[in-house]
Parts: sequence; C-alpha cells; structure tokens
Amino acid sequence: MGKNQHVVPHKEQWAVKGEGNSKITSTFSTQREAIEHAKSIAQNQRSEMLIHGANGQIRERNSYGNDPFPPKG
Repeated sequence: MGKNQHVVPHKEQWAVKGEGNSKITSTFSTQREAIEHAKSIAQNQRSEMLIHGANGQIRERNSYGNDPFPPKG
C-alpha cells in the first residue's frame, strides 16, 4: 500500500505531500489542482487523500482502494 497523500497550504500556494515525507511532492497555485494531483497519486497507490483547509485542519478525506469490504456501519 502506498503513502497517504495530503493536500496542504504552503507559502501562498497548495502542496501535495506524501505522509511521512519531509519534502513536498508538488506545489500548485490552486487547491483544486493540488487535489486532482493528490487524487491521481492516491488512486494509483490505493491509499487515502486528506485535504487540509487553509487553517491546516483536515476538512475532508477520501480513500482509494483501502476500504474494508463490506463497509462497516
């Protein structure tokens, strides 16, 4: 399983960063572009994408291929 991908605010831009990585994977001028990039990585690696708001708090998360089946609940 791949690393979870985080979309985070970074120096007036938005960045994609693999969980546990010290370096940023890519930076984008809009959050939408960063989300699309992180989504493609997460889908490819069958991991999660976590979207952080401008305040740094996680506001949304999406899982790609790592969900238990059947879903709980």
